[in-house]
Amino acid sequence: MASADNVSFPSFAVSWPLIQAKLDIFLNKSYSRHENTYFSHISEARYLYDQLATICPIVMALSAASPFYRGYVSDIDCRWGVISASVDDRTREERGLEPLKNNHYRISKSRYDSIDSYLSECGEKYNDIDLTIDKDIYEHLIKEGIDHLLAQHIAHLFIRDPLTLFEEKIHLDDANESDHFENIQSTNWQTMRFKPPPPNSDIGWRVEFRPMEVQLTDFENSAYVVFVVLLTRVILSYKLDFLIPLSKVDENMKMAQKRDAVRQGMFYFRKDICKGGNTVVDGCGSAQNGTGTDAEEYTLMSIDTIINGKEGVFPGLIPILNSYLENMEVDVDTRCTILNYLKLIKKRASGELMTVARWMREFIAQHPDYKQDSVITDEMNYSLIWKCNQIAQGQAECPELLGVGFNKKQSGNKTGSLE
Repeated sequence: MASADNVSFPSFAVSWPLIQAKLDIFLNKSYSRHENTYFSHISEARYLYDQLATICPIVMALSAASPFYRGYVSDIDCRWGVISASVDDRTREERGLEPLKNNHYRISKSRYDSIDSYLSECGEKYNDIDLTIDKDIYEHLIKEGIDHLLAQHIAHLFIRDPLTLFEEKIHLDDANESDHFENIQSTNWQTMRFKPPPPNSDIGWRVEFRPMEVQLTDFENSAYVVFVVLLTRVILSYKLDFLIPLSKVDENMKMAQKRDAVRQGMFYFRKDICKGGNTVVDGCGSAQNGTGTDAEEYTLMSIDTIINGKEGVFPGLIPILNSYLENMEVDVDTRCTILNYLKLIKKRASGELMTVARWMREFIAQHPDYKQDSVITDEMNYSLIWKCNQIAQGQAECPELLGVGFNKKQSGNKTGSLE
C-alpha cells in the first residue's frame, strides 16, 4: 500500500500510517492509458508481447503521474501497486499464509500485476518464476493442439475465479462466442494482455500495453503512445531482443513505482539487443550467439541510458527510433510532430523535464498551506486541480513539464513544439 512520506510498509501491513484506497472502481481507470497493437499472425503477436513486457517498467516510470491518494502525499509515483493491492482477492491460503485446505493453489501475485510467463519460443528460457496453472485446463489445451507456452498461459489465467457474471451471459455457445473466456481474461489485469481474435471476426491478434499512466495534455499522451507504437515497428523491423529473466522484470516493476524512479532508479536491461548484430542500429554489437551466461546478457542501467543511450554501454531507444525514421518516407509535418514527441520522452528520461508525479509533488511542497505533514487539504487539492486543468486546456504554460518552447495553443491538437 501507499504510505506517508519516507515511511513504507510491506503488503498487508496494518501499521499506521497507511493510505487506504479500497476499491478498483476508485482507482483502476483513473490514471491509466492502455494501448492495443494489431497483428495478422499469432507468432508476431507473441513475440511483441514478450518484448514489450520488458519495456513496461521503463515506460511506467517515464509516465509516472500518481503520487497522491485520498488526500495524502505517498512515497510512490505510480498507481500500479495500489490497484494491485486493492483488487487482490486471494485468500490467506492462496497467499501462502495458511496451509491449503479449501483452496487449490498457492498464488504468488494479485490478479492485477506483471505477467508471469513469456509466450514466444525465444522467451521460454527466461521463464524463471513459478507459474501456477490449472492442470486440467492445461492438459485439455495440449490435447487440442495448443502448444506448451500458450497452454500454460491460458491455464494460468484460469486459476482465478470470475468476478462478475451477467444472467444473460450464463448459457452461451462457446464455439461462436468468447464471453466466458473474456470474463476471466479481462479480469486478469497484467502489464501486458494477449488478446486472441473473437470468433467470427476479422479482428487480428492483439497485444495490449497496459502500464502507462495518463498525462495532463493530449500532447504528452500522444507522445507516449507514438513512442510505444514506433518501438513495436522497430522491434519487428530490426529484430530487436529485449528479453531478460522475468524475475528481473518483476524487480524492475517494483523499482519503477518508487519516488522519482526515472532519475534515481536503476533497471535491469539487456546489453546486446541486436539478434545476430545489426549495422543499422548504431552502437549494437554482435549477438551473443549462445556464448556467455544469462547473467552476462543484462546489467543495471538508468532510464536515461536506456532511452537516450550511453557511449560504449548502450545505443539508446530514442537514437534507434530516429535511425528508423530516417529510413521512412514521412512528410515534413508528420516528421516534425513525431520528433517533438520523441524529444519529450528524451527530456523526461534525462531529467531535464519533470514527470507529472514529480511536478505535482513540487507544486504541493511549494504551496503556502503545506505543513510538511503529507496532508493535502481541500484548498491545496483545489489549487492543484485548477492548475492541472489550465495546463491541460492550454491556458497556462508549464516549462518544467513540457519545455520552454512548448506551444500551448496547439497542445489540445496533440502537436506543439519543444526547444
